[in-house]
Amino acid sequence: MSRKLSVHIGNDMEGKICVVTGASRGIGFYVARNLARRGAFIVLVSHNKKRGEKASRQIDGFVLKRSTDFMLADLSSQEQIRQFAETFKERYDHLDVLVNNAGGLFLKRRESVDGMEMTFALNHLNYFMATLLLMDRLLASDAARVVNVASEAHRGAQINFADLQFENGYNGRQAYNQSKLANLLFTYALARSLAETNVTVNAVHPGFVRTHLGKQNKLV
Repeated sequence: MSRKLSVHIGNDMEGKICVVTGASRGIGFYVARNLARRGAFIVLVSHNKKRGEKASRQIDGFVLKRSTDFMLADLSSQEQIRQFAETFKERYDHLDVLVNNAGGLFLKRRESVDGMEMTFALNHLNYFMATLLLMDRLLASDAARVVNVASEAHRGAQINFADLQFENGYNGRQAYNQSKLANLLFTYALARSLAETNVTVNAVHPGFVRTHLGKQNKLV
């Protein structure tokens, strides 16, 4: 006799406001969709307007109600990170969950609009700036959480302070590994500084997941 496996998805996130960056596809999209399935309202952030709006519609359709808001931002740009944060603050008075997920792997050295090496700008400075700019909204939540999507790629990496921007002898893999180590160091430091507050900070290794990271060598 066969049995049908029943999986119960609770609504433990009902009414929570969550920001997920890099949410138009891959890990970010499925994180956003499953949070919405559990009752959360999701602010999706992506640099691609067409994909971001499509993802927003798909998630709303999946949960059969309006459960998303889409904000367009290239998170390798410091100006656009600030604009995103200001737009969020204009629309929402608190933030319950911030998932810093947007990132990239660049095989050839590129620079952001601010003249920063792209891996460091997108994978680390993005997390750092977005979190600090939204901190007042996180602190306004009853119990907020920051989740930094890191990677086991940090193992064996070192922060090359003498050449942080990889101006000499660029190696895409090393730049990526360094950025993931920076994610962890930021997570630990932020967790210590917020130890007496309502905000908890975590880093997560998502495992080896088939996404577009590195496949097209563009922003996620």
